[in-house]
Amino acid sequence: MVSIKRAYEPADRADGVRILVDRLWPRGIKKEAAQLDQWMRELGPSNELRRFFGHDPARWQEFRQRYRAELERAEVQPLLEELGRISRRGRLTLVYSAKDEEHNQAVVLKELLTARLK
Repeated sequence: MVSIKRAYEPADRADGVRILVDRLWPRGIKKEAAQLDQWMRELGPSNELRRFFGHDPARWQEFRQRYRAELERAEVQPLLEELGRISRRGRLTLVYSAKDEEHNQAVVLKELLTARLK
C-alpha cells in the first residue's frame, strides 16, 4: 500500500516505511524530527520543472505530464523499482513538503506506483 503525507505532519507507526521524495530538504524540519527511512531526492522534480510549476494548480496537468516524463529516465528506474518492492512488503509513505495536498509530486508518484502494482 502506498500513501502520501506532508513532512510537517507527525510521523506515525502506521506510516510504515517513510521516504522523502523532495529534491530539497523541507524548511524548518530537523533530520531527526522527520523520522525518515530514506531520502530519494533524485525522484523529486527537476529544478527547472519545480520553477515552471510553482505550485500553480493551473499548471497541474502540464506538470504531471512533464514529471511523468522525468520519471521515465533510466537513472530513476532503480529507485522506482525499490519503492515498488517496499510497497509490496508493507506500507510505504511518500513524504513531501508542499502545502498543496492535491497538487504535488507525491500525488503523481503514488499514481504511478499504484498503477505498476496492479
